[in-house]
Amino acid sequence: MKEIVVAGGCFWGVEEFYRRAKGIISTQVGYAQGHKEDATYQEVCASTTGHTEVVKLTYDESIITLEKVLELLFRIINPTSLNRQGNDIGTQYRTGVYYFSPEDKEAILEYIAAQQPRYEKKIVVEVEPVGVFVKAEDYHQLYLIKNPGGYCHVNMGLLKPEEKK
Repeated sequence: MKEIVVAGGCFWGVEEFYRRAKGIISTQVGYAQGHKEDATYQEVCASTTGHTEVVKLTYDESIITLEKVLELLFRIINPTSLNRQGNDIGTQYRTGVYYFSPEDKEAILEYIAAQQPRYEKKIVVEVEPVGVFVKAEDYHQLYLIKNPGGYCHVNMGLLKPEEKK
């Protein structure tokens, strides 16, 4: 099993999209890359902590590769949009890929470099080692399962049938 943390705007939809994908063992929404060890949703939304909304993914690399995890992320985000995804605006909605394993850094950077020619603007997805990670409040975990009509900027139809669990 491997872990990676991704940021793609509001974490509710990002979590649900990945939760449905083959090879994803578990998801956990949270806040990362800020300076506060016990950040709350209200503080993150007030932009006082430096955190972004993220999803920590545990995946089975024999079923889904890191490259495929990145491909799925790029399918649901605008990687050239700074601090905004869909209708969500603010630094907490910036995009990123945060790694635990240093060997993942090169693969992530290579993937992004290979994607750059597809875009007129510069890709602004952060790539950093995981810094501070704070698990989000329980009501945010699996939010769209608990609230099926909840807001979501992610198009779940972008997950191909053969990619679904």
